[in-house]
Amino acid sequence: MSSRKSVAHETTWHVRDHCLCLATQRAARVLSRRFDEAFRPLGITSGQFSLLMSLNREAPPPLGAVASLLAMDRTTLTANLKPLVKRGFVVVEVDPRDKRGRLLKLTPKGMTVLTAAVPIWTRTHREVERPLSDADELRGSLRALV
Repeated sequence: MSSRKSVAHETTWHVRDHCLCLATQRAARVLSRRFDEAFRPLGITSGQFSLLMSLNREAPPPLGAVASLLAMDRTTLTANLKPLVKRGFVVVEVDPRDKRGRLLKLTPKGMTVLTAAVPIWTRTHREVERPLSDADELRGSLRALV
């Protein structure tokens, strides 16, 4: 006899059918793949689109504020910035008010890609929302979690 404890299969099905974390993870993966495919002609991913969009501000935001907006830790954000910096879409500057801080600036090349991506996002987003019964309620419910 094994001393290993087990979880009933009924519990597995219950978690599959009720777990909000699993449901949102699955939906996020499906949505990411769909938007990744839509942005493929521009050579960016859905995550890169979100990051570029978060930099579309009057003044370059600090790294910490962008990390907070995107619900990322600073290390993850830094790793996600590297390909965008390498491609010339973003520059990281020293914050003149605090030499320890970094500001993230969308370059003209980055703005060109972002400008081309917005109509793709708009079209794809409309397609994604179409089968949803109440997209505004879903957005509101998701915002309540963050």
